[in-house]
Amino acid sequence: MKLTTTLGAAVALTLFAASAFAYDADWKRGRVYYRSVCTSCHAAKAGGAINPSTKTKAEWAAYLKADKHAKGKDTVKQYVSTAYRASIKSSNKAAEKFATTPDQELMDDIAAFLTKGAKDGDSPASCS
Repeated sequence: MKLTTTLGAAVALTLFAASAFAYDADWKRGRVYYRSVCTSCHAAKAGGAINPSTKTKAEWAAYLKADKHAKGKDTVKQYVSTAYRASIKSSNKAAEKFATTPDQELMDDIAAFLTKGAKDGDSPASCS
């Protein structure tokens, strides 16, 4: 009985500690970055903006997990990195605004926006 109680308490403490340090992605911040950085670049250089509603949640998740951008020529993470943001911050206000945001937090924010705005998301979004 004592072992079961101790084990239960240990599991509860572990779950509490894990949830206390989990980052809760901010889809609004992801939307600002996506529209200001991703969409502006695609519109200027890659033949047009890619709206979040062009893919399903599963397709966006697979794309981000594969981490292949420009048909595998580079990575998505490259365009969310602190180094990339530093390289464009003089010409992009969002890159400047999020210059010190940890890479993984910003990636999570973008993923949250893409999930919310996906074809089958809560609020299918365009990038107007």
